[in-house]
Amino acid sequence: MKIIKTADHSKTTILKTAIKVLTAGGLVIYPTETVYGAGVDATNQTAVKKLLAYKSRREGKPLSIAVASTIMAQKYAQLNSQALSLHQKFLPGPYTIISKAENNLADGVASEFGTIGIRIPDHELVTDLTTALNKPITATSANISGKKRPYTIQDIFSNLSTKQRGLIDLVIDAGELPPNEPSTVIDTTLSTPLTIRGNMLSHKNNLALISCSDQETIDIAGKFLLKYWDKIKNRGLVIGLNGELGAGKTMFAKGIGQFLKIPQLITSPTYTYIKEYSYNRHNIEGIFYHIDTWKIDQAENAQLLEIEGLIKPKNIVAIEWWTQIEKFLPEIKPQLIIDIQILSDNQRQLTFIEKP
Repeated sequence: MKIIKTADHSKTTILKTAIKVLTAGGLVIYPTETVYGAGVDATNQTAVKKLLAYKSRREGKPLSIAVASTIMAQKYAQLNSQALSLHQKFLPGPYTIISKAENNLADGVASEFGTIGIRIPDHELVTDLTTALNKPITATSANISGKKRPYTIQDIFSNLSTKQRGLIDLVIDAGELPPNEPSTVIDTTLSTPLTIRGNMLSHKNNLALISCSDQETIDIAGKFLLKYWDKIKNRGLVIGLNGELGAGKTMFAKGIGQFLKIPQLITSPTYTYIKEYSYNRHNIEGIFYHIDTWKIDQAENAQLLEIEGLIKPKNIVAIEWWTQIEKFLPEIKPQLIIDIQILSDNQRQLTFIEKP
């Protein structure tokens, strides 16, 4: 591992050294306007495998890439009108704009949804590096998942194993970075932009998304589960689903099943009240409980479901007709309530109410 301090070397020397390492398939730790990043050539399969070994796990999330410009971004992602507008408004800057990925990136860079996060950091070194390399580099944060945000090189090293340290080829040490928040992440692949991290497009804890097809409703469910994955592992997740008959509550449940790769067909449990599905996803084993409370109109019957006992780490509990039953189950506190409203034959609005 080689360490270069920006205070002691010219920009030209730093760039030449970094480009040589990246071209050879190496892993570079580099500063950005937010935190230190971990970069490899995003088109080099061997280099990406090395980065994934360094990061240990990322559970289906895309490895963002840093590019020099929107023009370069269009070589590696399909930028729709939403994405182009956000690029123009926010980039360069501390934003990651998610778009559909093209097929010219190494396997493991795009997410399981076929999407990629694009960064154009407001940092001269990164811009010069990607311009000179003429290729994207990965822009994932340099810390190990769940560890301290990397504002210093010591923040990174103090949480690495000997094996992980051995995977780093070059460190560009710019000293302690300002304690800025990580980039705001906005997904532009749905009919409504979805803020995955940060608060740029959300209004307090409520968010309304438009779905223009059953498949988009299924996709939205999967993206929210990925967003909540850490909470699911640590606490479990309770989802309250509201909406009239045929609004799309069961369709959302199908999206949960598809994301969890449950092989059984997800159907409404109207007459059985509860359906139980085991899943194994991203090395996590749990149970998805799909509950329909349409016919329950008494507290005694609601208590018979024993829903409270289903809420455990790694379990997901989706309760249809939540507003009908919540008065009978005051001890149940969904972290996510979704109101689904039909707008037209092929359009529905999903309003998400997120609870702490």
